[in-house]
Amino acid sequence: QVQLVESGGGSVQPGGSLRLSCEASGINIRFFFMGWYRQTPGKQRELVASITSGGSTNYVESVKGRFTISRDNAKNTVLLQMNSLNAEDTAVYYCNLRGSTWAYWGQGTQVTVSS
Repeated sequence: QVQLVESGGGSVQPGGSLRLSCEASGINIRFFFMGWYRQTPGKQRELVASITSGGSTNYVESVKGRFTISRDNAKNTVLLQMNSLNAEDTAVYYCNLRGSTWAYWGQGTQVTVSS
């Protein structure tokens, strides 16, 4: 049984930083594409950052230079370091693990950026 458990969300002031963590169990993440998505009420879930099994990364334009995705295969974990946060980053963030014909999601973690 595959599970993804996110942690690290919370409330922060504009300009602050948070680090999200997604720990996987029941599967070895080193072989798969992983991503962080976010969603706000009334909007579609948006892919924010992704990392391939080979370590190649990709980011949505709005977070380039501020967010960094990485993976720690030894800990079966993917991280999202978020710096210079602003109000537009407020959302529920979801971890995603994807194969060719399937995908798993975490339960989501709330990130709120507010003064």
